[in-house]
Amino acid sequence: MRISLICMGKTDDVEIKKLITYYTHRLPKHFNFELVEISDVKNAKNLSPSQLKKEEAKLFLHHLETTDTLVLLDEKGKQFSSREFSSKIDHWMNISTKRLVFLVGGAYGFSEDIYQRAQEKISLSKMTFTHQMIRLFFIEQIYRASTILSGKPYHND
Repeated sequence: MRISLICMGKTDDVEIKKLITYYTHRLPKHFNFELVEISDVKNAKNLSPSQLKKEEAKLFLHHLETTDTLVLLDEKGKQFSSREFSSKIDHWMNISTKRLVFLVGGAYGFSEDIYQRAQEKISLSKMTFTHQMIRLFFIEQIYRASTILSGKPYHND
């Protein structure tokens, strides 16, 4: 299974980039993980939020394959504990998911086209974080799921 995290915008904070690289390198090779950062929409300041979401959707859809399982990182999504999330990853692996794609949208979220295309929505927290920090937190949770699935000691067990 391939796991992709596709994000709108680039990570420009050097410290966050270092931590993202740290956790990315710790992921198991069989996850075939990739982080894709899409350049922001040009002239975004001249677009309404609705228009901007539609333009971002075009960019996202360009990176998706028809067979992808698409999961949105969305504030209205379901929340999981780390163990529950690892079980969800295990489920996707067991049903032979070819490519599992997680999306981090722009400042205004996703267009209706993207919501229609997605199979699921996940929320990392009820709190608000920067989109750059979400990338780090999410990649760390993918790493944590891999350690749980490989039977390594977890947290305070």
